[in-house]
Parts: sequence; structure tokens; C-alpha cells
Amino acid sequence: MKERLRELVGELMLIPGLSGHEGRVRRYIKGQLTELGLTSRTDRLGNLIATLPGDADAPEVMLFAHMDQLGLMVRKIEANGLIRAERLGGVPEKALPAQEVLLCVGEGRDVPGVIANKSHHATGQDEKYRVLPYPELFIDTGLGSATAVLAAGINIGTPVVYAPKVVELAGDRIAGTSIDDRAACAVMLEVARALDEVDTHPTVHLVFSVQEEFNLRGAVTAAQMLQPDVAIQLDLVLATDTPDMASRGDVRLGGGPAMSLYSFHGRGTLNGVIPHPAMVALFEDAASDAGIALQRSVHIGALTDLSYVQLVGEGVASIDLGFPMRYSHSALESCDLNDLVGLTALCVEGIRRIDTQFNLDRDDYP
Repeated sequence: MKERLRELVGELMLIPGLSGHEGRVRRYIKGQLTELGLTSRTDRLGNLIATLPGDADAPEVMLFAHMDQLGLMVRKIEANGLIRAERLGGVPEKALPAQEVLLCVGEGRDVPGVIANKSHHATGQDEKYRVLPYPELFIDTGLGSATAVLAAGINIGTPVVYAPKVVELAGDRIAGTSIDDRAACAVMLEVARALDEVDTHPTVHLVFSVQEEFNLRGAVTAAQMLQPDVAIQLDLVLATDTPDMASRGDVRLGGGPAMSLYSFHGRGTLNGVIPHPAMVALFEDAASDAGIALQRSVHIGALTDLSYVQLVGEGVASIDLGFPMRYSHSALESCDLNDLVGLTALCVEGIRRIDTQFNLDRDDYP
């Protein structure tokens, strides 16, 4: 499984797919589902959905992860060919200068570029420690005029992403672009493979969602259509095993999958997830019985699309599960493949336990 995950994650990381422009990623995943013998469908927003039929009397499960990545979008093309861009998603401005990017014109036609960084020899003392706001940055493709840029297929609205990259680190760790959330997409494919070999399980809807990095609401359309009883969202969990993160928790790379007990974002969004107690107990018991190390996370400042999915219909029993990840939203995020193996096993063990006796009645919990 680990080697399959290594291959899947690596291939997915190299496919550009800005929010709202996930087509290439969707086509790849659709092909993988077809190889597993699963029929998939795409809703009008772009969510890719495949259903594993199961016990019709058990609660139905929506297992989902987002396909899209954050990035930029061309806002203005200067007469000299330099390009201004608008930020899409939580792109860290301090990480942008001197970054290699890819302007996504079309397969086989994408244009590489670099985000300019003022020459050090001309940088004054007052500039050295200043983070440039993204409107002041520009992208250099080497094309010397607006006419040449347009002729290359670049126009206002062209998606821009970090140049896709995979770096193999020591000890089964990898770094690169869009580990958030392509690693979870790979895990979902492995969960689908494993559930096919399980004797009994509930009906499981696999949703590879869109626009999470944009507005967190892409998965909502799928949930409105599917009306699941249970929602399990897979995404990164902030690793706190580096000096800059040590005060924020106790989640480490290589320590196993993690479960979020509380997430909240108050800067304009005002949303979050407190998981259903039945889901917490389910995965605690599953991890304990299967010998899977399960880490726990409580954090402020990060959200997933589960924040909105949980509110669909009469309410959906929800939980965020994930893999520890360092350096989120940078061009070189990092995770441990062993955590992805553990997350796959945890999902399979937990989901197979959801049967007709699985109790979602909130009156029976504290």
C-alpha cells in the first residue's frame, strides 16, 4: 500500500488544479476509479462522485477530500509582458518572491514563470525585512510584450500555481506542491480499493470535491444531493513538531493519522467543526482495536469544507480526520507516507463498523 500511495500522491502532486480549474486532476482520479471498477459522475460544480453500495439499512457515509489547490490568477498584463496576479486562497505572501510558478494555459501548453524578487544588490535596509503585498509582485515569463504573452495563450483569468514538484526526503517523507489535499485524494482511492474487499460496510459515497481553497463550499452541492447521515473529511492536520509550531499542539510527522476535536476560524469566516461524539468514539475504538496510533488535534485558524457540509439537511454526523503536514500552503509542504498508510487503515476500520446499530442520537451522548 505504501508504494501505491507514494506513486499516487506523486502523480497527483504534479497535476496543476487551481480552485475552479480542477479538470486535469478530476480526469486523473476518474481514470483511477475506472481501474478500480467504479463508475463516477461529476456534478455541475465539478465534484467527482463515486458510490460503493453497501448495507441499505445502515447510515450512509460521505467520505471526501478536495482536489483543488490554492494559487493565483492573472489580473493584469503589462505592456512589457510582466504579469500581475490576484491571490486565490490562503497564499502566504512572504513565500511568493523568487518562487517558480506555472501559468496553466492547457496540457502541453503551460508556460513557466518566476515571481520577481528585487535584486539583492539594489535592496535597501528598509526593504530587507518587508513582506511585499502581492499586488506589488509581478510574474516574469520571459515574454517581452503583452502581445507575446497573449499569443502564448495567457490572458486575464489564467490560473497560476506553484510549479509542480515532488521531493523525496529521508524516511518515507515527501515534500512538494499541493500535498494539501492530493495526499488525501490518494488515501481515498486506497480506501475504495480496501473496502471492496470488506464483507460488509455501509453505502459509501466518495466525493473528490472542488473549490475548497476558494470558499470552502464546493462539497456542499454534493452533500445536498447525497443527503448523507455521516460525513468524514480527509485533509491535513497541522504538524506541531517544529520549533515554530511547538506551542500549538502535539501532532508529529510519522506519529500516525490524526483526529480533529475542534477547529475554528474567526477571521471573516466564523465557522468550524466540533465532531459528533459518536464519530469520535467510533475512530478511537477503531484505532485502539486495530493498533493504529491516533493523534489528536485542537486548533484555531484552519477550516475545511466539512464546516458547511455538517449543516446540510437535518445535520450530518461529522468528523475531520487527516495526516500530519508541515509547511502548509507553501510550495514545499511535507508529509510522511506512513501516516497516509495509517489514515487509510483507520478509515477502512472505522467505516466498516458503521452498521444498523450505529447510534447517532445526540440525546444518548453528553
